[in-house]
Amino acid sequence: MRIAIPAETDPIESRVAATPDMVKRYIGLGAEVVVQAGAGLRSGVTDADYQAAGAKVEPSAALALADADIVLKVRRPASDEIAHLKNGAAVIAIMDPYGHEVELKALADAGLNAFAMELMPRITRAQVMDVLSSQANLSGYRAVIDGAAEYGRALPMMMTAAGTVPAARIFIMGVGVAGLQAIATARRMGAIVTATDVRPATKEQVESLGAKFVAVEDEEFKQAETSGGYAKEMSADYQAKQAALIATHIAKQDIVITTALIPGRPAPKLVSAAMVASMRAGSVIVDLAVERGGNCELSKPGEIVVTDNGVKIVGHLNMPGRLAATSSSLYAKNLFSFVETMIDKETKSFAPKWDDELVKATLLTRAGAVVHPNFQVKA
Repeated sequence: MRIAIPAETDPIESRVAATPDMVKRYIGLGAEVVVQAGAGLRSGVTDADYQAAGAKVEPSAALALADADIVLKVRRPASDEIAHLKNGAAVIAIMDPYGHEVELKALADAGLNAFAMELMPRITRAQVMDVLSSQANLSGYRAVIDGAAEYGRALPMMMTAAGTVPAARIFIMGVGVAGLQAIATARRMGAIVTATDVRPATKEQVESLGAKFVAVEDEEFKQAETSGGYAKEMSADYQAKQAALIATHIAKQDIVITTALIPGRPAPKLVSAAMVASMRAGSVIVDLAVERGGNCELSKPGEIVVTDNGVKIVGHLNMPGRLAATSSSLYAKNLFSFVETMIDKETKSFAPKWDDELVKATLLTRAGAVVHPNFQVKA
């Protein structure tokens, strides 16, 4: 059983799919591990670190991927990588399948078993494999750090002989994993924190972290959560009432962090140009949904926009990658925990149980076809 870890081809991707500790554990399962030279450098892992863990380091992607049974990546493989993979190989990564039918077909046409880690079901057994949570947690933390850096003022209240420094006001929009970590981080840094979400269950979570909850709490609000724990798309009437409340609140904030995403859909627009115009000069918006179109109307992917009224809108791409060493470590553990369930301990071979609920939830392509029901082309 040969496991390959190629270098990521996307220039904005600084993470790597396996750390030396996880390499040792794969070898303990009976695998031969091959790493492409330089794959871990942007995450602080050298080729020598991988070699010391027992991996073989190959100079090119072609050599690393040759005859691999399992390929571990952070992002979906590019077409030139697919060309090096053998029929029947398993590719496990964050596949970003929504809206990428052509790319999924390419994986299927190559005869690959493609698994999307972000489709992992949110059940107790799979918590250790939940890449969305592990990476969003770090995104929420980093958003506060980046927001504080751009804000240019102290966050906590300070009583000094020269005068009192007021505490910064930070508003978190969207209270999922990223939002909760942003609240906790901002509170630890001494800010006055408020938060909003359309899911009623989040109110208690927000308040338990010492922040104030802000939302229109009507009957629609009480029903605004899916069985999977995600936010439902709200009616136009509710959105208008919520927007009016948020507009008055945002005008008083120093830092706004937006985290709202609905799987498979563009990011909902939460912060309008008019809201941005109402904010004070020097205020900051950090948009964590910028890769899906952004929660802020004025966000630009990969840029820090400074508006005419002096508000900074931060649109960094790949926020977890801004903490590459930590995010790679957590992602690598997520991957190992999943791969381990598909290894036959006796034969030391890759032998997934195709009817396992984890496999069925994450498997996109198999035997030349797109098999996941959410991504099959409808006739």
